[in-house]
Amino acid sequence: MRTARASHKPARFKVRLLGAYVAFALATISRSVDAESTAPLDYFLHAGGPAARPTMHLGWALAAIAVLVTLIVGVLLVAAIVRKRPLNAEDSLHADAGGMRWIYIGTGVSSVALLAILVYILITLERVASPVTHPQLTIIVTAYDWWWKVDYTDDSNPKRNFSAANEIHIPVGEPVRIELKSADVVHAFWVPQLAGKTQTIPGQTNQQWIQADHAGVYRGQCSQFCGAQHAHMAFEVVAQSPADFNEWRDSQGQPAMSPANADNVSTGGAASVANGKRLFADRCAGCHTIRGTDAQGLQAPDLTHLDSRRTIAAGALSNTPEHLLDWIQHAQQIKPEALMPDIALSAADAAALSAYLATLH
Repeated sequence: MRTARASHKPARFKVRLLGAYVAFALATISRSVDAESTAPLDYFLHAGGPAARPTMHLGWALAAIAVLVTLIVGVLLVAAIVRKRPLNAEDSLHADAGGMRWIYIGTGVSSVALLAILVYILITLERVASPVTHPQLTIIVTAYDWWWKVDYTDDSNPKRNFSAANEIHIPVGEPVRIELKSADVVHAFWVPQLAGKTQTIPGQTNQQWIQADHAGVYRGQCSQFCGAQHAHMAFEVVAQSPADFNEWRDSQGQPAMSPANADNVSTGGAASVANGKRLFADRCAGCHTIRGTDAQGLQAPDLTHLDSRRTIAAGALSNTPEHLLDWIQHAQQIKPEALMPDIALSAADAAALSAYLATLH
């Protein structure tokens, strides 16, 4: 009896383990559904624009075919196991002939199905190759280890030329051409609800187009393993009405507001902001740019309008004063091997730098 009870322990442990895993998975899914911005794989089965919809339908079709083939193979395997073998040599010959007939039929059906799938794939590729109307807006996105540089250019009005980071704004209902580059290794640009994946390759410019049918925030992700912080290389596409987009673009093209004119700087806090600006020039300007100041670094994100962004560190943290200071002082703990170093700050320096960065609307 003791041995019998012991034999059931591994089984009970496996059941408990499976139950814990299912509970964890359900809790994770629940949190992701409630979250404002979720991981790409939580919603790649839903399309938010014409560049993604044909691909979504193709994915559903291929998944259905794969499930059907699996079921058919499973049924045939069970039938082969259950079916009795021939009792004599003559019956065995007849059975072999019947078995070959099934192989011929299966090969023919599979060939037709694969040909149909190939045609469907080619049709889908043609549908998503280019938009119906010519894109009026082109955005240049350059992938770095591990963040995204976003350049807006306007040949007719250089004042509307600027760089952002990890946040792409587009007008709703209009196709947008994305030119993709890489500054270091191969990455992959993927906004699952708006388009498929396109690689960014060093020394090469690839193109993709995206379009959002509705206003909202669409999360993107690097989907090509590119190093230690590949999973922390996210970005967001913010779709706005054309009027809101133009207003946003005009404001982003402006240089940083002088701290003396910033709305959130009180008379008593002006000295702290000035100290923070000097601290930024000494410690951060070698890598970061703030347009309208002497900070002209080219190796890290442009921070001219930092306070207007939803996230920092390529989606690793929400953009709050607390998270921003945490990132500045503990970047290597949050994203090990990132080029952003840990910066030691006294309490007074941290307060001054935070006050200055809060003026970058």
